[in-house]
Amino acid sequence: MSEIMPTDVKRSTWFNPETQPVIAVDSLPSLAKEALQEDFIREAFKAMPLGQVDPHFQGQFVENFTAAPTAIPAAVYLGLQQRETGMSMLFTRRSAQLLHHAGQISFPGGRIDPEDQSVQAAALRETHEEVGIDPDYLEPLGQQPIFLSSSSFAMCPVVGMIHPGYRMVPSPAEVSEVFEVPLSALLDPSQHTLHQVQVNGVNYRQYFAIRWQQHFIWGATAVIVRNFYHYLHAAHQRLA
Repeated sequence: MSEIMPTDVKRSTWFNPETQPVIAVDSLPSLAKEALQEDFIREAFKAMPLGQVDPHFQGQFVENFTAAPTAIPAAVYLGLQQRETGMSMLFTRRSAQLLHHAGQISFPGGRIDPEDQSVQAAALRETHEEVGIDPDYLEPLGQQPIFLSSSSFAMCPVVGMIHPGYRMVPSPAEVSEVFEVPLSALLDPSQHTLHQVQVNGVNYRQYFAIRWQQHFIWGATAVIVRNFYHYLHAAHQRLA
């Protein structure tokens, strides 16, 4: 669910998110190293249940699902893993056959079913269905602000741990690739670029993007990542 383009742009064969013009944004400070550690992230969610949103897209976030009654409630899982070199976050590339956001980089997730007991339960179920990680290895820590996508989803990000020992079995119907990005690279604001889309010569929509190796993370997924940067930065200022 990484796309935030309107339908006419989304379906245009000419549109390439990697080649749209980059526009200037104010520089932001780097995160302190301790803010990227598991212990700090756990403490942050105990002290700050929710965070602020990026000012460029503040109009696309709501406090709860009832504030967007026509949107489809959905949950995505921002899975953190402790590696020898530091923390990393899990991403998927969506199957080219999917109706929404085909071929794009996203988090595991999807719509919340009536049978789901909570947003977090939906995020765990969807992660299991998409990449095969058993919920026993997933530990939600907290949630981030709900994002409204142009495809009529209200996406609630659930941040949590992925513990060692899991078996990953991606669903080929939904996922074409699974990969990790080091948190130190992902949450480096100097690597976040803001792009401007033009339609018929008119500035139409903006989106953030993050490039890591051969991967281009953009749209809703990049905005959610950037919000997580803002969250950890604010938490470190409060708790340090």
